Amino acid sequence: MFAFSVTHRRPSVRPLASVAAACAIVLASLALGAAAARAQGEPSSAPAPSSRLDARGVAALVQSFYDQMRTIEAHFEQTRFTKLYDRTDRAHGTVVFKKPGRMRWDYDAPNGQIFVSDGQTLRIYQPPEEGEAHGQVIERSVDAAQLPEALSFLTGTGRLARDFEMRLLEPPEGSPADLYVLELRPRTPSPRYDRVLFFVRVVHAGGRAAGVIERVVILDAVGNRNQFDFSKLRFNRAVPDSRFTLKVPKGTRRIRK
Repeated sequence: MFAFSVTHRRPSVRPLASVAAACAIVLASLALGAAAARAQGEPSSAPAPSSRLDARGVAALVQSFYDQMRTIEAHFEQTRFTKLYDRTDRAHGTVVFKKPGRMRWDYDAPNGQIFVSDGQTLRIYQPPEEGEAHGQVIERSVDAAQLPEALSFLTGTGRLARDFEMRLLEPPEGSPADLYVLELRPRTPSPRYDRVLFFVRVVHAGGRAAGVIERVVILDAVGNRNQFDFSKLRFNRAVPDSRFTLKVPKGTRRIRK
């Protein structure tokens, strides 16, 4: 994801585990409770026409919507393209965010990894591979993990207008009129990612507009791409703090970075 990759003893395994975006952000989180309709195709790199909302207007709608969210739960599908190997990997699972700063990503089998942050420490569980008796847990401070600003936005501490340069791109051909593609570039350059794309639907409810993120795409400078699509979204439900405690099988190896 924008992200760091967990490649400890498994350099060829589970390239999807770059929470990175994962974090990416769940951002994408939101289809106002409805399953997010997926935008098809690729956005054009050309700026969007000026007849609609501008980039700051779209970002403001997104920010205000997420500011109201205390918790977000969703199913996710992750598609990661690694340019060096010309390889595409896919995974899926569930994710939950709770302000301030907490998150949990559970990858379904065969990936099986779990990412948990209590706001201070990020813990990554990797189940045993074939021939191994035990898995491992990697622990690192959230600061050391260098999680992206997009994640800090999602967890309640970041601000889009403050942290990113932004512009609108042309949506994929055939997209609905209310779809915007918001390109974000970090004001402080990061070696881990170059830019982030939010696929945003502007919806109206109760006389107010909201910017609903349906997809997050994280791109780096060498051509790698990490995409998250979210569905079955639920907001502001009670989520116990115990969800952000990682319990692993006895004998699991622990590594502190």
